[in-house]
Amino acid sequence: MIAGVAGLVAGAMAMAAGEYVSVSSQADTERADLDRERKELAADPTQEHREMTAIYVGRGLDAGLASQVATQLMAHDALGAHGRDELGISDTLTARPVQAALASAVTFSVGAVLPLLIVLLVPVSTLMWAVSGSSLVFLALLGSLAARIGGASVIIAAVRVTFWGALAMALTAGVGALFGVTV
Repeated sequence: MIAGVAGLVAGAMAMAAGEYVSVSSQADTERADLDRERKELAADPTQEHREMTAIYVGRGLDAGLASQVATQLMAHDALGAHGRDELGISDTLTARPVQAALASAVTFSVGAVLPLLIVLLVPVSTLMWAVSGSSLVFLALLGSLAARIGGASVIIAAVRVTFWGALAMALTAGVGALFGVTV
């Protein structure tokens, strides 16, 4: 059981670290894009106005109204307008590495608790099959729950997470067998 808890902690930390690094890279890219946009706005505001106008025309406004919208938005917050409408970066959707890391660690931990409970309840002789099978069932249930909450297809979500979970387990077992490692 102690090994299971250690694995849960190690897995949660690994997930959190990976998520933090990934989302930090995204945040770095967003900052670089905004810095480049800031320089472009300072160097050639007329061209940047034309870009914004073209974006709004592409979204269905006529050229005159698109130009007025671009003028007003750029007068209010030019960098914010370009970040949002040209680059797709907004305050509500910006990358948040710490939040992503915490969410990843918590969701991993919640998901890992269920197979750990099986370890407590099942005899050692059937442990491998019980943990593997119950993990797939739990993946299907949690995938279905997430889909239901999000309004997506429950069946597609359950099949997707179960398939990829089974593939990950099979590949992990295959690598373990290849190197002669069993747990």
